[in-house]
Amino acid sequence: MKSLINGDFSGKIIPVNPGSPEIWGLKAYPSINDYADRINLAIVVVPAKLVPVVFTECVEKGVKGIVLITAGFKEIDDPAGADLHKKIADIVDPAGIPVIGPNTFGMINFHANLNASFTPEFSLLKKGKIALVSQSGGMSHLLGFLAMRADARFSKIIGLGNRLNVDFAEIIDYLMDDSDTNVIMLYMEGIDNPMRFIETVKKHGDKKPVIIYKTGSSEKSDQAAKSHTGSMAGKHKIYEGAFSQAEILVLNSAESLLDTAKAFASSEIPEGPGVAVLSGQAGPGLAACDVCEACGLEIVSFERHTQQNINEYLPPLALRTNPVDMGPAWYNASAQSGIIRAAMNDSNVDAILLLIMFASANANLLRKLSEFLAEFKQNKPIISCILAPPGVWDDDIRHLEESCVLVNYPTPEQAARALANLVKYRSIQFDIKRGTKG
Repeated sequence: MKSLINGDFSGKIIPVNPGSPEIWGLKAYPSINDYADRINLAIVVVPAKLVPVVFTECVEKGVKGIVLITAGFKEIDDPAGADLHKKIADIVDPAGIPVIGPNTFGMINFHANLNASFTPEFSLLKKGKIALVSQSGGMSHLLGFLAMRADARFSKIIGLGNRLNVDFAEIIDYLMDDSDTNVIMLYMEGIDNPMRFIETVKKHGDKKPVIIYKTGSSEKSDQAAKSHTGSMAGKHKIYEGAFSQAEILVLNSAESLLDTAKAFASSEIPEGPGVAVLSGQAGPGLAACDVCEACGLEIVSFERHTQQNINEYLPPLALRTNPVDMGPAWYNASAQSGIIRAAMNDSNVDAILLLIMFASANANLLRKLSEFLAEFKQNKPIISCILAPPGVWDDDIRHLEESCVLVNYPTPEQAARALANLVKYRSIQFDIKRGTKG
C-alpha cells in the first residue's frame, strides 16, 4: 500500500482485508468479489495456505494479472511446498492469468508510476530505458540502490521469484516489444528450461541488447542457487556458451551489469574497437588505457592530419599521441573542443573516452564544452569520467547524460570497461552473423 500510494499511482487502489474496514484511508473489502468493478492486477500477500482460496477468487473476478509476494512453495525443503505450488498453478493456468512470483519482492513499471513491490524507495528511481529482470530480490535491491547513486534510469524492475507461470522467456517476449525499454538486463541463478529461454532470445534477433549476470560459477554458489530459487542451476560454462550463441552478453559482477546497461540505454554501439583516450591529466588516461587494452580495445594511432591538428593545441612537452594529455589546455575550452573534434573526425577512431577532473581554475569548463559536445551527439560514442566535488558539475553532467550526448562513470576504469562491453557485444553479433553465413 505504501509503495503504491507513495509512488503516485494514478489508478484505483482497492485494499482487500476481511479484518479491517479501512486501510491507509481507503475503504477495504472483505473479499475481492465484494468490489463491484473490474480488477486488472492483484497483489497477493497472504499466508501460503490461503493462496489457493485467493487465487480462486481472482479467477472468478476475471483478474488480468497477479503479483504473488508470498513465499512457502517449491523453494522450501518440504514436499508440501511443491504440492502447493502445483495446486495454485492448476487454478490460474486454465484461466490464462500470468503470475509474477511466488516469493518475489514484486515489480515496478516506472512509466506507469506503478510500484507493486514491498519497497517504496524504488519509486525514487528515475524513469528511463533499462529493464531489470531478476531471480533475486536482494540483487534487485542492490542494483536499484546502486542505480540511484549512478543516476541509471529504469523502465521496469521485475522480480521473477520462483516463476509459477512467468519465466525469463515470457518476460523477454514482453520487453522486446516494450517501447519504454532499450536494454534488458538479467540476474539469473538457475532456470528450468534453458533451451526455451535461449530460443526466445534468438527469435528476437538483435532487436534489443540482452545482458546477463549469472551466479553459480562456484560449487557452493551453484548448490545455493538450486535451494534459493527452486530451479535447476547447472554447469556455468555450458550456460555461458549458450548465452553467446543467442547474442547475450555475459558479465561477471553487479557493477559491470549496471554500468553496461547504462551505456546501452544511452549510447550507440561503436562500429569497431578503435578508441581515442582524451584526458585532462595523464594519470587517468594511463589507467583507462590499461583497462582498454586488457579488454581488447585498440588505442589507435591517429591519422596524420589528426595528429597535426592536435599538435596545434598542445606543446611538445605534453602527451600528444593517443592517449592525449590535454593538461596544458586544461583551462581552455576552445582548445579542448578542437582536440575532441580532431579525434572525432579521425577514421581510425570508433569511440572516445573523455576524462576530465575538476579544478577551481576550470570550474566553467564543462558548461563551455557542453554545447560543443552536443554537436557530436551519437556521431561516435563518447564514454566519460567527468568528476568534480558533489554539487559542482552535477547539473551539467546530468544534462549531458539526459540528452544522450555521453555516458558518465565515476572512474576511468569503469568507463573503459563499459565501452569495452559495447564493443564486445558488437563482436558477438558479428561472430554470429559470420557463422550463419558460413
